[in-house]
Amino acid sequence: MNASALPARRRRGRLLRTGGDHVLAAVCILLVTAFAVCCLFPFVYVFFVSFMSYEEYLARPTAIIPLRFDLTAYRQILDYDLIRSSYGVTLTITLVGTLLSVFLLVISAYPLTKKSLKGRRAIMGLILFTMFFNGGLIPNYILVKAIGIYDSIAAMILPGCISAFNLILMKNFIITSVPESLEEAARVDGANDLRILFSIIVPLLTPAIATMTIFSAVGYWNSYFSAMMYISARKLWPLTLVLRELVVEDTSAVSPVTAMLTSLSRSHPFTLKMAAIVITILPILVVYPFMQRFFVKGISLGSVKE
Repeated sequence: MNASALPARRRRGRLLRTGGDHVLAAVCILLVTAFAVCCLFPFVYVFFVSFMSYEEYLARPTAIIPLRFDLTAYRQILDYDLIRSSYGVTLTITLVGTLLSVFLLVISAYPLTKKSLKGRRAIMGLILFTMFFNGGLIPNYILVKAIGIYDSIAAMILPGCISAFNLILMKNFIITSVPESLEEAARVDGANDLRILFSIIVPLLTPAIATMTIFSAVGYWNSYFSAMMYISARKLWPLTLVLRELVVEDTSAVSPVTAMLTSLSRSHPFTLKMAAIVITILPILVVYPFMQRFFVKGISLGSVKE
């Protein structure tokens, strides 16, 4: 076959692209860029609108950049007692829940990588079963009440502290990233299982641990359904549950949120809601880019089947 008829040619060990390849790459980049802009635009719009006065928003509803940055809504929303307490609750849930989740994933996934573990396939079968079937809301509610963690922070941490999907990813990551010869050498040197796990295995799991940290932290930070189910005391509400009440609150009803939103000394409820949304999502948006490089590597390696 004539070399010129090939869609791409090799020259000095390099694969040269044709004009059609460059056009296809440009189209793909444009499509991905357009999709990214569509996903990013709502965040950007809400962020800048939160700095506008409501009068300016009514005058320029399609504008993105405000004429004057107004921090009044942020000062007023942070002055709301329930926002401050919920921020502390959410930080506690996220930090404690993420640490507990990652710890349980590591100590659970490592034994499941050992072919010598008796009943390993049966255990994995039970874990997979939980991915598709569960007891439902009422049994979960009864269980939380029975073990005595109802109306406590533990009720928002323990029920979802470990995920079958994350456990499988962690197990596969250990299999693909940790050579058996490394463990054998450590055993020859006299290391026991715990020493091997925390001194040898864990340092090699940095991408996987970072990935699971992202999954767990985002899940705990955005969780509000467990609080709706198991929490009755408003002082234990997480930030997302307060945000939900702020955004969907009926101002004709009587509640502390309504009193805050309709107070004559406050900014317009619309501006306060935009500020509350930004305060809620900003920490995750700031942290996530720094974990992105670990996230991609952890997902790609952990998705390899044994």
